[in-house]
Amino acid sequence: MRTIHSVQEWQSIRKEITNKGPIGLVMTMGNLHEGHASLLKKARAENLISILSIFINPAQFNDKKDLENYPKTIEQDLVLAAEHGVDYVFIPSSEEMYADNYRYKITEHEVSHILEGKHRPGHFDGVLTIVLKVFSLIKPQRAYFGEKDYQQLQLIKGMVDAFFLEIDIIPCPTIRLDSGLPFSSRNNLLEISELKKLEAFSQCLFSGKSANAIEEKLLSLGFKVDYVAEWQNRLFAAIKVGNVRLIDNIAISSRAPDNDNKKPLN
Repeated sequence: MRTIHSVQEWQSIRKEITNKGPIGLVMTMGNLHEGHASLLKKARAENLISILSIFINPAQFNDKKDLENYPKTIEQDLVLAAEHGVDYVFIPSSEEMYADNYRYKITEHEVSHILEGKHRPGHFDGVLTIVLKVFSLIKPQRAYFGEKDYQQLQLIKGMVDAFFLEIDIIPCPTIRLDSGLPFSSRNNLLEISELKKLEAFSQCLFSGKSANAIEEKLLSLGFKVDYVAEWQNRLFAAIKVGNVRLIDNIAISSRAPDNDNKKPLN
């Protein structure tokens, strides 16, 4: 496994491996967990070369404290990457990735303004911009993204189609703890008591109740709720526990039917 920090060094390597077979890319912000591991396994299995990128992208944070507090565990991340047969780990600097001081950005005008986009203005501009930059550098044939960030996944798919990028976007199922809570880097910021409380969050999502009923239940349990809503036959929710904000979504078909009225998308 080789670790590359320089854009120029990577560009040189990319020329060397042009004809060596399909490349699979997993993009992360580090602090890797079992969810990331599942993506790396799939990338390794389906490609001759697998590449992991680690970059805490400042452009997608609209809260400076959130950026400052994001967990950084690079040594552990490299161990996990090696264990899963990653060939290259690309860890660029902000100075190189945003040499233009973020003057140029990718903006989508519909899906990026609902759900997460409504509550985190500019977030998806930062996501799409860095994804396009990394795609342009790595030039993978396949890129793997988890369904936990389902809205992000749809936006990336849309960008690939819009710009005729020859990359297959491979959706991967959310990996969950026994409690039903999805693996997330932000879980590391929670106290044990808060993690225990979050079991009720997952129970509510899988309860089969309507979005309205779930939101009311979460509020009664003391959660701060940004939204609970249905979109594209999935149920989405974003809540806050202490100072930590968490998101989740599930397919409507994975829960029991409920006769309550649906809540409009917000």
